[in-house]
Amino acid sequence: MTTQMITRREAVRLLGVASAGACFTAAQIGFNFSIVPKASAAPANDESDPPLAPGAPTSPERMALIEAFKKQSEGLEKKYEARTHKSDWVMPYRLFAPQATGKLPLVVYLHGSGGLGVDNLKQLGLGNVFGTRVWLLPENQKNLPCYVLVPQTDHGWVRYDLSQQTDGPAKILPGLGDGARLALEIVEALRREFAIDERRIYVTGQSMGGSGTWHMTAHRPKLFAAAVACCAADTNEEATASLRTPLWNFHGASDESVPVSLSRDRIAALRKAGTHPIYTEYAGVGHNVWEWAYTEPELVKWVFSQRRGC
Repeated sequence: MTTQMITRREAVRLLGVASAGACFTAAQIGFNFSIVPKASAAPANDESDPPLAPGAPTSPERMALIEAFKKQSEGLEKKYEARTHKSDWVMPYRLFAPQATGKLPLVVYLHGSGGLGVDNLKQLGLGNVFGTRVWLLPENQKNLPCYVLVPQTDHGWVRYDLSQQTDGPAKILPGLGDGARLALEIVEALRREFAIDERRIYVTGQSMGGSGTWHMTAHRPKLFAAAVACCAADTNEEATASLRTPLWNFHGASDESVPVSLSRDRIAALRKAGTHPIYTEYAGVGHNVWEWAYTEPELVKWVFSQRRGC
């Protein structure tokens, strides 16, 4: 099999973004907050959904959560072990193994475009610090211990047509992407190596990794107990292919890299199909919605409350 490495410039083309800088920075900008205020958008969360952190994104109380997270999580990336998985090509990955014993959950985190590469480092840095460290916070590991897998791809997660070197967005092809395929191979290997609770395997990601989250749940509908997607880019599957997986989806209404309409349309399709995904949309927030998503106080508890049926 012939594979092709993706450069950062190519990654921007794959996502079809309006601004390259928006994909790889996570600037702290103040915004007003609301949940999908327009009638034409996907409906707001209902009373059965987890409560959100109080305050607008620019309020001291809300911004304090983000700043506190940065301080509390500093250095947690050192707890990840560097590993590699050899298949038809080599995928670097990081693994966090908890101190607790017994069968424990596994969280799979899929990095955004800024983590592309083979250095086994970038998928833990930049904006990825939120989605990789939240599970490792001492309080979370004390109450909800888990394994965390952070694979790194230089191919993307979904399947792209890389034969056409144009300036426009790359064509997304049907079928399981190479990055997703090898990440799933790692999950299977870890299930054999460690005491992982097969009813509590979760997947989450942002931007390119958000599209990977939708992609994997579509292709492995019986594997994941829940999924969390942030500002997910496009995939080739219908949203309803993921309807069997409980989902919490986040998007910033002012995202200039990945249109919020992608999330709105996906959520609308799932709700029309009779499922109840959780959808949180922050008015005025841009592409770095993961800073708000992974600091929502109820997120980790909601994820681990989900269990796949027998």
